[in-house]
Amino acid sequence: MNNHLRDLRGERGWSQQELAERLDVSRQSVNAIETGRYDPSLPLAFKIAELFGLAIEQVFTSPSRES
Repeated sequence: MNNHLRDLRGERGWSQQELAERLDVSRQSVNAIETGRYDPSLPLAFKIAELFGLAIEQVFTSPSRES
């Protein structure tokens, strides 16, 4: 699953640690999601989208939909 998390975080000037604290996850989890090494659970994906005020589809996309 592809995502725009790094860009969204950068637009707000948040570090990975700050985002992790807002989501109640580890900084390593944020890094793994951003780099595509880990797909978040559905509840976490919704929490991320809600934090940024976006629909989940605006944060996460299927690799087949981006081509």
